[in-house]
Amino acid sequence: MAINRIGLYHLETLLWIDRLGTFAAAADRLNTTQPAISARVRELEAHLGARLFRREGRHMSLTPTGRQLVRDCGPLWGDLQTVLMRCGGFQEASGVIRIGTGEIIAAGCLPAFISDLKKTMPLISLEIEIDLTANLIQQLLTGRTDIAFAAGPIAHPALMSCPIGLVSLVWLASPDVAAAFHAGKADRLIPVWSLASHSPIHGRMREAIAASQIAHSLLNLCNNARIMIDIARAGGGIGIFPESMARDEVASGALVVLEGMPALAPIEFHVSKRAFDNEPVTHAIFERASALRLT
Repeated sequence: MAINRIGLYHLETLLWIDRLGTFAAAADRLNTTQPAISARVRELEAHLGARLFRREGRHMSLTPTGRQLVRDCGPLWGDLQTVLMRCGGFQEASGVIRIGTGEIIAAGCLPAFISDLKKTMPLISLEIEIDLTANLIQQLLTGRTDIAFAAGPIAHPALMSCPIGLVSLVWLASPDVAAAFHAGKADRLIPVWSLASHSPIHGRMREAIAASQIAHSLLNLCNNARIMIDIARAGGGIGIFPESMARDEVASGALVVLEGMPALAPIEFHVSKRAFDNEPVTHAIFERASALRLT
């Protein structure tokens, strides 16, 4: 056993393959290629004199030896990173952290959070992707992102989540459209806007629209709340919008609240990470994000 030739990158590669499930995902996370990952695994197996993976159809799975090595090295790897972090602190931490977020969070508390984060971790590179909750959770599970801000509830055994607050939903329209709507003009044939069907907010919107007795044929869908707000502001219809995103338009009078419409329950948002991801930087960012409170 040539243990003296085993590098930390060999063990890091093995742990990421186990965490993310595939060589390709590990390659993406470690900013290298799949052939390079395969080469590292072959080197590690040669140094240990044992097979760590076996092929099952198109997939590779850990052998009992590989599984035991992962179990033994996982805590040691976390401890090593913690020790090294104590030496340099987060000011010296480097690497890439990928953050997935919904549009509502991106337009609210995220900018200030990112600005503060960069002050304490200036050498960390951030990659931020805005998407819908279903996609954010899938990206988190597959290792394409490290932290996700998404509409909840989020219940998955592989994820750790923390609520960060509620966002109110409000019925809004331009003053002219609101006046026409309340006056019953055009027989209420006014376009209605809602987030797309794959948004967790969509079901709540449809229930409210049904309770309002507005014809479903008038329902229009969009996966971008900001665009819907701009459409409503231009007189293109009424809609159900996150109060935090339309606050300025309401304050200026460009949009007004529709009176007498069905009540809307607020949406709870969470920050999540993979439960097994105990890397110090990721964990520190998650802890900071958990302290956020939406307003």
